[in-house]
Amino acid sequence: MITNQIDPTKWVDLYSDYLFNYTFARINDREMAKDLISETFLAALKSMKNFKGEATERTWLTSILKRKIIDQYRKNNSKKGKAEIRINYRDEESEGEWLEERVADPYDKTAEDSLENEELSNAIFNCLDKLPQKQAQIFKMKTIENFDTEAICNEFSITPSNFWVIIHRARTAMASCMEKNWL
Repeated sequence: MITNQIDPTKWVDLYSDYLFNYTFARINDREMAKDLISETFLAALKSMKNFKGEATERTWLTSILKRKIIDQYRKNNSKKGKAEIRINYRDEESEGEWLEERVADPYDKTAEDSLENEELSNAIFNCLDKLPQKQAQIFKMKTIENFDTEAICNEFSITPSNFWVIIHRARTAMASCMEKNWL
């Protein structure tokens, strides 16, 4: 049963500020935030026929935006570990600039790398175990399981302000614990 309807003609007026704030809080880049919101509106227009009406328009647009943000993070992170090598050259026939991209080989893993990853994982979970239960659950849901803030607030019956205080305290405690136990 469809309970919610969509009206693309009102999206910019009704949701652009909310979506901008949501995006900017996650990526801290105004231009990128604007681009992602535009991409979200375009994707929503293309997939309007898939809207089932079970969620509100804002929730539906936010879920599309979340995927766009995740894609952006993946795109940015795929560029990490690459180094550009620029070499100016001049020979008898020409001159110019040569560019080569060097990428770390993801298959070049040693037993030491695997051990280090396992130790890091153990340190993270040991530190999580030291947090108060509610704080640990909220931290896991947000940072590990990528739950939406609104969903977490609903699950624990807390306000968004309370949520961010809990997340801040958890991050601070985790950083301190990891510094003592890992670094």
